[in-house]
Amino acid sequence: MKARLGMSPIAWWNDDLAELSDDVSLEECLRQSRSAGFTGMEMGRRFPNDPNVMLPILKAADVTLCGGWFSGTLVDEDMARNKDRIQPMIDLFRAVNAPCIVYGEVGRSIQGDRSKPLATKPKLSDDEMKAYAKRLTEFGEWCAEQGMPLSYHHHMAAVVETEPELDAFMRYSGAGIPLLLDAGHLAFAGGDVLRAIDNHHKRISHVHVKDVRMGVIDKLDRTKQSFLDAVALGAFTVPGDGSLDFGAIVQRFADHGYEGWFVVEAEQDPKKNPPLKMAQVGHKELMRVMTAAGYTVETQGFPNA
Repeated sequence: MKARLGMSPIAWWNDDLAELSDDVSLEECLRQSRSAGFTGMEMGRRFPNDPNVMLPILKAADVTLCGGWFSGTLVDEDMARNKDRIQPMIDLFRAVNAPCIVYGEVGRSIQGDRSKPLATKPKLSDDEMKAYAKRLTEFGEWCAEQGMPLSYHHHMAAVVETEPELDAFMRYSGAGIPLLLDAGHLAFAGGDVLRAIDNHHKRISHVHVKDVRMGVIDKLDRTKQSFLDAVALGAFTVPGDGSLDFGAIVQRFADHGYEGWFVVEAEQDPKKNPPLKMAQVGHKELMRVMTAAGYTVETQGFPNA
């Protein structure tokens, strides 16, 4: 089985909390990640939107674009508006041969609002979840028809956060909207990561290997503290530095025959946790557990062809 290891630039530049950003260029971010062993990088705010500009940068760094976040609003807004907003991203991702666009629902979400406590996260009724899942399936099918599949990201403080919400979304949606399984977000939400892999492995197309510090999470007052408060306190980290057993998690993916990207996404204070050092810690741990699970990790970055 083959696997590829990527990173998210959120370890270097945080889009929601500017104070948790390292003042490094895109080129330096890519250089550090590649030097740690990662061959892919998801898109961040310092990436150019012109493929003719992006491709030479990726080639020089020997890195491929392995995904990127789209802020979807289908829980509230209509299909046409979301299609208009995602079309330029589809065109860009096709031009640079990215594997997927990560769909993150921001409609009604409190993930970016530091004034909103975790306990006030939005909840959908069963009927609302059915209608929402149906729209996402249709939207995912349309994006795939345009040549760029989506991968749906369940997320803290959003309408699909908990394991029961994820189960409901998956039950009511169809194969047209694949799943991004994020170990850290699911653990933060109190879910069972291994059970979720067992239940939904047929639809999982992308994986975020985000670790958590349960000591930080367990001390949160969810009636007063927000998702961004938790991030600032250090709720997330890289594999090998947190509470999750990535040996068991990666083995479970292997058991179900998953092949594809495992992306480290670990937003934290770069002054306390230097991104290059954390990238090295994460890569070392992933290589250990990947080898044990029988994966061959691809070492080629930018394609030779």
